Parts: sequence; structure tokens; C-alpha cells
Amino acid sequence: MHKMKYIFSVLLSAMIFTIQAQESKQFVIEGKVKKTLSIDLASLYNYKSVSIDSMTVYNHLMQRKGSIKQLKGVLLKDVLNGVEIISESPKKLSEYYLVCKANDGYKVVYSWNEIFNSPTGNQVMILTSYETDPEKKQGGNIAIISPTDRETGRRFLKGLSSITIFQVN
Repeated sequence: MHKMKYIFSVLLSAMIFTIQAQESKQFVIEGKVKKTLSIDLASLYNYKSVSIDSMTVYNHLMQRKGSIKQLKGVLLKDVLNGVEIISESPKKLSEYYLVCKANDGYKVVYSWNEIFNSPTGNQVMILTSYETDPEKKQGGNIAIISPTDRETGRRFLKGLSSITIFQVN
């Protein structure tokens, strides 16, 4: 019995460590930028706040995987407006894309035009807080979501660690 308590406590500690390791309280914007920028959770509150009451998360088969409530955050394009991208000319920005990476290695991609030259860019949010279904405990304080995507789960990235800006070769 004593051995079972020990094993249980070790497993519980490992689970807590894993959850904490997934949390994101800051991320960096790097790559084809003049200066790498580190953004923490507190600095996101300096941007204009946006919110959504609730939305449903669908997987790649359009099956309901859960719901998110009380989404609060800022627009990704508002944050990126403060970053100076290294580019020969504004025309070349059409060759740029962003890779958003989570602490667990999951990645999602956006093109520069998608963020700055389409209606999608007016919706993509960096989430500072949100509530999920109780059975779906999410790791990560900072997340990204594209509410206008049909398969919303595909680009629901939890635990944002970096946004890297690349140029197509």
C-alpha cells in the first residue's frame, strides 16, 4: 500500500511538471526581423483588446472537439505591426510567412498576405485567456486561434513559444 502511494505521488508530480512545461507566459518574434522581440503576457495587455463569447473547435473531419468560452486577447497583426521586417521592398512581403510554434513543438503557418491583406488577419487572435470544456485541460496561457477557419482546431495553438518570420526561397 505504501508503495502504491509513492508511485501515485511520482506520477502526479510528473503530470504537474508536464502541464507546467507546456505553459507559455512569453514568446519571441524572430527570423527576418531587424530586432528579435520578446513579448510576455503582461505586455500583451498594452494592445487593443478583442474578445469572443464562445466558439466551437472542429477537427480536420469537421467533428466537434470542444468549445472555448470567454476568449480574450489581441490581434496578431496588431502585435506584428510593431516588428520591423527585413525586406528589399513592400512588394517582397508577399513572399513572407510566419511559423507559430508551441512549447510542445506543434506549429501553424500564416502567410504575410493572409494576416495583412485579407479578412482573416482581422480575426487571428493571440489569446491571453480562455476557458475550455472542463474535460479538456489545455496547457499554455498564451494561445493563437483563427476563428474564421472552418476546421478551427487545426490552427488552435496552445502554449505559444515563438513566431518566426521566413521568406520563401
